[in-house]
Amino acid sequence: MPDTIIDLRSDTVTKPTPAMRAAIQAAEVGDDVFDDDPTVHRLQERVAALLGKEAALFVPSGTMSNQICVKAQTAPGDELLCEATCHIYNYEAGGPAVLSGVMCRTLEGDYGILDVSQLEDKIRPDNEHLVRTRLVCLENTHNRGGGRVYPLDKIQVISDWAHRHGLLMHLDGARLWNAVVATGVPAAEWARSFDTVSVCFSKGLGAPLGSACAGSRDFIAKARRIRKLFGGAMRQVGIAAAAALYAMDHHVDRLAEDHRNAQVIAQAIADTPGLRLDPTEVETNLVWFEVDPELGTAKDVTAGLKQRGVWVHMGGPHTVRACTHLDVSAAQTERAAETIRQTIKRLTPAR
Repeated sequence: MPDTIIDLRSDTVTKPTPAMRAAIQAAEVGDDVFDDDPTVHRLQERVAALLGKEAALFVPSGTMSNQICVKAQTAPGDELLCEATCHIYNYEAGGPAVLSGVMCRTLEGDYGILDVSQLEDKIRPDNEHLVRTRLVCLENTHNRGGGRVYPLDKIQVISDWAHRHGLLMHLDGARLWNAVVATGVPAAEWARSFDTVSVCFSKGLGAPLGSACAGSRDFIAKARRIRKLFGGAMRQVGIAAAAALYAMDHHVDRLAEDHRNAQVIAQAIADTPGLRLDPTEVETNLVWFEVDPELGTAKDVTAGLKQRGVWVHMGGPHTVRACTHLDVSAAQTERAAETIRQTIKRLTPAR
């Protein structure tokens, strides 16, 4: 195993920086179950203001944040509409069904992006034999869509349609920070079209844990009860909230570096026979690509890269993801790009 590992598996693999660790150590804490942790209060107020919502709630994970939002806005037997590759449907262990008794009706998007025309005939009629269509969930940026930024105009049109028909809107904004930095559009503008929003501090921002959901004060009161039900009520959690606050202060604007580094990885893939970017345009920090079956499988490629000190994520039999983040420098990115080129050259069968 090489002495130096360049870990491109996810932007969740980052370690707290020394300054973040100092902020954690210095955090003023209380008991958050009694709602008296001052650092948590500061974080929740900061998130609510940033997203333009009345209130916010700190929770352990993005999955819990999303599932709280689903449960708070639905009843058992309801249905939500979502894109077929979204996180809520694919990567949250069947949470809508298990935790809320809610069905997911999935629609095939364009690399994660839906158009309102795909939704317009999907509301179930008011009939006792049918589920009640209740919620629309979108994801921004969209992981399986290649880190695509959801076009703001499409969000606004979908939101107008949903609210006009009595549906609610939820945003899985785990990587909303990346969309903000990539476009310059403030977080509140992205959040405006949604009744509830989830954001994550451990994806991209480098915090060791934590997410938050935001919405109206009534929603957050309900969300606190659901957080307790889900086992997410925490005690002296100001130590984690301090890390999130530090991340918001120091690690948002620098996401532009991750986006630039992702372009370097993307170029290496585009230059390498046997690999194909999918999607071809890389907008943020996620680089998804396909392996030509003649070259081998995703397992072959990930194993070959790992032997040479570059770790990537296998997303399917022939699908691989590389993710740039806080702990990967520009120099390491260049080295990873060259390692990709050289590794694939070695794997390429002789003609």
